[in-house]
This record gives sequence, structure tokens and C-alpha cells, in this order.
Amino acid sequence: MSAQKRSKRPLKAYSNKAVSAVMAGVMVFGGASAVFADTAATTPTSTTTQSVGIFSDVKTGFWAEKHIYKLASQGIVVGNNGLFRPGDSVTQQEAVLMALRFMKLQDKVDASSAVALPTDFKVTNYYKDYVVLAFQQGLLDKATEMAPDNLKTSWGERKASREWIAELLIRSLGKSADAAGAASEPTGFADDTKVSANKRGYINVAVNLGLANGLDGNRFDPQGAVTRAQLATFFSRAEAHNTVEYDNTVSGTISQLADGKLSVYNNGKTSTYTLGASTAYYTSASESRINLSDVQPYTKVTVIGATYNAAYVEVTDPTQQVETLSGNFAMVAPGNKLWLKSPTGFTEYYYDETTSFVDVNGAGLEPASLVTDSVVSLQRETYSGSHKVVKVQVTSGVVNKTTTGTIQSVDLTGKSITFKNTAGTVETFKWEDGTSLFSSQASVLKPADLKTGNAVKYTIQDNVIRTVEVTEGVERTVEGVLTELTSSTVVYKKADGNREVKLLGTKPTIVIPNMSGAVADDLIADAVGGDKIQVTLNSSDQVTKIEVLSRQIEQYSGATIVDYNSKTQLLTVMDSSKKAHVVQLDEKTKLIYEGALPNLTNMGAKLIENRKVNLKAIGQRALSLEIVTKYEGTLTAVNSTSKTLVLKLNDGQSLTMPYPQLVDLFGKTSPSLSDIPIGSNVTASLTTGQDLIAVLKVKTVLQVEAATVNSGTNRLGIKWNGGTSDINTLAIPLTNEAGESIKLTDLKAGDYLNVTFDGSSPLAIQAVKLTTGQVSSVDAAGNSVVVKDYAGAAQTLAVSGGVKIIRDGSTTTALSNLTAGDRVEIRKDPDGSTTIRIMSQLSRTFSRYESATNSLVTKRPNLNDKYQFFVPANVYIHQGDSTLSVQSLKENDNIIMYFNNDILVEIVKQ
Repeated sequence: MSAQKRSKRPLKAYSNKAVSAVMAGVMVFGGASAVFADTAATTPTSTTTQSVGIFSDVKTGFWAEKHIYKLASQGIVVGNNGLFRPGDSVTQQEAVLMALRFMKLQDKVDASSAVALPTDFKVTNYYKDYVVLAFQQGLLDKATEMAPDNLKTSWGERKASREWIAELLIRSLGKSADAAGAASEPTGFADDTKVSANKRGYINVAVNLGLANGLDGNRFDPQGAVTRAQLATFFSRAEAHNTVEYDNTVSGTISQLADGKLSVYNNGKTSTYTLGASTAYYTSASESRINLSDVQPYTKVTVIGATYNAAYVEVTDPTQQVETLSGNFAMVAPGNKLWLKSPTGFTEYYYDETTSFVDVNGAGLEPASLVTDSVVSLQRETYSGSHKVVKVQVTSGVVNKTTTGTIQSVDLTGKSITFKNTAGTVETFKWEDGTSLFSSQASVLKPADLKTGNAVKYTIQDNVIRTVEVTEGVERTVEGVLTELTSSTVVYKKADGNREVKLLGTKPTIVIPNMSGAVADDLIADAVGGDKIQVTLNSSDQVTKIEVLSRQIEQYSGATIVDYNSKTQLLTVMDSSKKAHVVQLDEKTKLIYEGALPNLTNMGAKLIENRKVNLKAIGQRALSLEIVTKYEGTLTAVNSTSKTLVLKLNDGQSLTMPYPQLVDLFGKTSPSLSDIPIGSNVTASLTTGQDLIAVLKVKTVLQVEAATVNSGTNRLGIKWNGGTSDINTLAIPLTNEAGESIKLTDLKAGDYLNVTFDGSSPLAIQAVKLTTGQVSSVDAAGNSVVVKDYAGAAQTLAVSGGVKIIRDGSTTTALSNLTAGDRVEIRKDPDGSTTIRIMSQLSRTFSRYESATNSLVTKRPNLNDKYQFFVPANVYIHQGDSTLSVQSLKENDNIIMYFNNDILVEIVKQ
């Protein structure tokens, strides 16, 4: 690409006509030859210029992506409803409008002009004014285009041929005279005899300029059609020979690149651009994208972007425009002056706030930290004439600096720490005894407390570590006795007797031996008898996990009250082994009844003889007391002779009780105990007398499909292989697959959901992630599959915990039964296994598309076959990697259709 200067006059906004009809492309370049899918030209409807990065059918890595992005950034090409349709053929009238934009002549069109085209020269009304302008500007030759043999079909709607585009482009570059001089020379292509005599000179010039080459077999294919992607590449590369200046295009040298900003210096003026996620980066020597990290300061670039937001950045010369010199540092003087010693005195250099100062290891330092007589290397820019110093680096001398990095290792014996600074340089310094090391919470640490991976800010003075401040730690664990627990903090006493207070992170994990689903309320906090715990702290020193290592308390589940004295507040109970215990209740005892927290007076009235309670105590002091209304645990045994069952409670104790009066199991009508598998999680709700199970509720997790979603009434209709149901979601937590809260409006019919039930009552709903697309590869030994989803991204999915592959109604359990090319829908089941459903497919011959009903009609293999199919808005239609529109399909095209639950999701043109 040639360097472009900022335009001296503004480029007027495109007319509504121009905005909606743009195209793009090239013939064949660099010896490459390819066949591209033909798609029908679109009817102009959009009136808003498309921005770079919004063409959903121009995927990353597409061969013409660079050129489409560039011209879209300049406003030369636009799309239609977010699509570029790179494989569509270009008509002659569309190519004319493209050329006028390339020449910056489109604003010269005069819609009020009375100039009329001959009646037999057919052009769509939309393009007539532009075609008139093209004749007026010499872009089209009247004698050639209006010759009788050229008017047998509509001139404007005729597909532009390769030789016709060659002439249009060379005329738009103002090189018609060169074409005239080369008209008598053969093109050198094997099909030269098929080239029209009046086009031979234009083809020769296009080839000489490096804009067009031949196809396989040294053919030019002069009558072949040109696609939008080809034409975009053609005009993009032609800019190297164009004298037109585009007002949103600036070429120059990068003077600064930092903090999401890029500044370009050109002829005494600096333009600063904001870089964003949609900014595209390229080099002039390659068609492939590069990363922002590949763009270096002081290199030559072309930047395209309106309102100083860079849409396109192209490195035109990767050589940094700097010179390097070195000397002995003398001093930093006022006014941003730096002096180096010289044989005759001092040499003065200038710097500014953008100049970087680094030490021998590349770590940043302040100018004031430079030590006299240190050897320094200066880099000065050579592009502006001011020779400003852009970088100062100490090459040898005393190191004095404060910088940041991460700890690589700590040598306690050698008293040294190895750091990796933010510039990526590894450096080692020693510390002296007495050095203070501080964490971000200002608690004193010892050198042994520093861990590999800690993010730190460290100060070096005279080559010795003076301070190290931990700014971001790595995960670590601490042990202690739990003394206090609130909704936001945990307090524990360490082995050395010191107490520490830590903030709780979001949803910390609670682990208690022999207790599943433990929560914070199950922890025992007490200054004397609290749980001995191991606390896991994240990099922000927040608690992410609390694990109980041992307990000093006594627990009695289902103990029977013998007596309660309201005056002395002494409670006597008998445990399951018929052993009596006496405990003291006080104002600190946690009292629970049916989920509420009553006071001691109210609770005392309920502590009657033979009532069952759950009790936790340290010695004779009661920590918590709960009147039993239910038991939660696992069904471990059923004795049909004695009509009893055994529950293993969450605290590890076993309890034998008579058969329940009722069983509640979701999806089962009139369930019995025989319907509950051993090992099921259950809730046993007790009768008033506490000696019988009124209802045994089975906890299940069922994967269902959302049938209806009504956010107005908070109702969710679900269906599964056992039927349908309706759920009021008002008080039920909804989460996505990552456990994050979502709203009912985030769900839609057809989504898969994991619903947790307690009996027939739903407790929680979690959305299930669905991956749909084409299988790229299968690793049966490694239990993984790579799927290219319909967004174009490749996803590697681990298949663990078993797999079910459903193909044509049959289910297999071996991943090897999956093959590359299969269209699949993949989801995780509640038990952790993976379900892969192969989409059904049909091969048909295309007949027509009926836009009124949005239906695709195929030719019938026989009278009984379905031949008409509804086309959803998001169906993926393509040939290879080229995205097509349904309108581009032609009669007798062979197509394969893929269906997901009878919904058409993909059409492949063969």
C-alpha cells in the first residue's frame, strides 16, 4: 500500500444511494488462483456506512479480509445488514459506483441533471446518475459501452467480467494512455485469443503494475465474473498507484504507542488515535493479521479511522526510525535536559514525558535515579528532525530504582530474591539483615513468607534490596482455630496465639468431614472450642475455602429431651446410645425451630419431654440447639421385613426409622419407597411427634427443555421425556453454567436446563451450555472432540464421565463412533456425562426460494418426500468457507441441509 496523506479537503458524506450499493474485490494476485462461490448481487437498502469489523460473513483469516477491512475503514466499501457477501458477483453498474468512490468523485453526481441515457442502454434507476457521471469523467468509453452488440442485455445488471474490470481500474488510475501504448502487445496468457482487442492494453498494464495475474494453466479467463471480495482486493492494492488522498487516512511514523493510544507523526503534525478491540492490524508485506504487540513505536504506518478511533493499522516499514549513541551520564538539568560527558565538557540532549528510562535489565526508573558516571545508551528519533531522545538505558553502573514484577524464587541461604520485572527481564538482588518486607495489607512478612508468583513492588538502592511490597499474592493456606464468623469476615487464632481477621470471598467453599453440602452455618466458632480449620486465601487475601481439620465439640443428632429446667436453663438429653447428657443453655446458644431463630423464653416452652433435638456442645455449654422437624441425608438401607429404613445424616450419624407415610418424587405419580434407589439424597419431614416420617422427599436433578418462558408472570414451562410441568420462578435462584445469577428473560424456549427438586418442589434452575457445529476432529484416546461452532470458533471439549452419542435414534457410548464432519449438538448431563446428538441431514436439489413464506423449495426425489422447508433467520448457508445468502442459490444446485430438532440450521452448497 502506498503511504496516504491526510486529505486537504473533507470527504463529503456519501449519498443514500452510494452508501447502500458498495462492493469490493480483485481479479487474481500474486500468482494465486482460487475459485470463489458465486452469490447473487444484493439490492441496495442500507443507508448507513458500515464500520470495520461488522461484516459477520468475513471471518478472521478470510483471504481478502485485509483489503475489505481497509476499504471499509475508508468508507469506500459498505455492506448490507451487517453482511458483505464476499462471494457475490459484481454487476457493471455496481463496479462503476465502486470506482467513483475510489476516485472520490461520487459527490460530483448531479441527481437533478436532465442528462438521459439512450433508451436501449439499460441501467437500474438507482445507478443512472452515477453511470452518467462515469461517462462524463472518462471512466467509461461511450463508443465501446453503447455499441449495438453491447446492448443486447441490460448493461447495468450484466456481471462485470475480468477484462472489463481491468479496463475500469486502469481508467480510474488515470493510466489509459499507458493502456493505449500496450494495446498491440500480446498478454502472454494461454487464452490470449479470447481477450477482446480493446481490452488487451488494460490487461497488460494491470499485469505490469502487479495488480492482476493469471489462473491455473496460465489462463486469464477474460470473460470470467468478478466477486465482491476480488474487487475489494483489486482497488485496495491499486491505492499504491493512486494520487487521491482520503481524509480519514494518515501515514507517518508512530511517535507514541501506549495505554490504548497510537500517535502518528507526519510533516510536523501528530494525530492520536484510540485503539479498540475492533482495530485490525496488518503489515504491507502480508495478507494475514498481526497482533497489537507486533506493532512497534517509531515504525512507519498507515492508520485509517474516523473521529480518531483507529479502525485499521498497517505497518508499512517495520524498521524503527531511531539512532543510538552512548556515553557517561553527567546530570539531569532543569527543562528536561540530560547531559553526557564529552572530551570537551558536556553534550546536551532533550527528552519529554514520553521518554522511557530503564536500567540494565530493562526495568523502568526515574531520571533522578541515574547515577553519575553510569554508562548510558540513548535512542533518538530520526523522523521529525528534532532528534528527541525516546529512550535512555543504563548499560552499566550502580542500580537505584523502584519497579514492579513477580517473584521467581527466594534463596533464604544466600539472602537473595530473583525477580521478573514488568519488561520480562529476570534479575537477582540480595537483601541485608533488617530489611522490612510488607504485604499489601501492611502486615509484616518474613522472607520465607514470600512465594513464587507473588506480584511485588520492590526498591533497589546501591544494588541492594531495600523494600519489597507484595501487591498481589498467590493462593496460600493458613491453619488456626475458628473463633468468630460473620457474614463477611472470619476470625481465627493461629498456633502462635495471634488472631487474624480475613474477609470472606464470594461464595467460599466449606468442607466438613462426613458432611455433604456444608455451609457456613455448619461451622463452629468459639474462643475455646471452635473448629480447627485450614483457610485458603486468594491473591487478594480473601477467604475462598474453609476446611475443618478437627472438631472439639460434641454433636448429638436426634437426641431425646429428658428434662428442661427453665430457671437453671439446664437441658438433659439422651443420645441414640441411651446415654444421658446435661448442657447449659445461655444467651449465646444458637436456637433454631423450623428455620426460625426464637429467643430462649419461646424456645424453652417447646423443650418438652421426649421431643427430639439436634445439639452441639463444648463440654457442658450448648453452642446450638435445634428442634428436629426433618432429617437430611442419604438413604443407605431399606428393610422390608421390619418396615424400616436407614438414613446417613449429613453429620455422619446413622438413623433408623419406620417407613414414611408418603414419598414425594418429582415426575412420578404415587411413588413408593421402592422407587427410591439406595444412595439417593433425601429429606425426611417428620410428624408432630417426631417419631415418624410424614414425607420422604427425594432430591433429584433433572435435565429438561424450556417449553415456554413468561417473564411477566415469572412462569417457566418445562418438558422432559416424562411429561411437562409449570414452575413459578419468583423465589427460585436462576444461574448460568458458570453458576452466575441470570434472569428469566435470559432464557428462551428450546434451552436445556438442570432443575434441582426437593421432592416435587423445584429448588434451583441452572442453564445448560449447548455447543452446536461441525466436528473437526475426535481424540477417542484423550476423550476430547474439537467442534467448529456456527460462530466460526473452534472449541475443544473434554468428554469425561461417560458419553452418549445419539444418531438416528440409536445410542452408543464410544467416542470413536463420532466422525469428523458430523454436525452435532453437545451438552453436559447432570451426572457429568456428555450427550452428543448427531443432527439429521437431507441431500436435495434446490428449486427456488419463496420470500413471501421464507421457504426453501427443493425438487422431490419422489412424491412422498418433504420438499418445502422453512428458513430461519440465523441459518448458516455456505460453500466451503464462503458465506452465501439464500437468494444466491440457483436452480439445480446440489445442497445438503442439516436439522437440529427439525429446525433447519445449516445449508451446504455442493
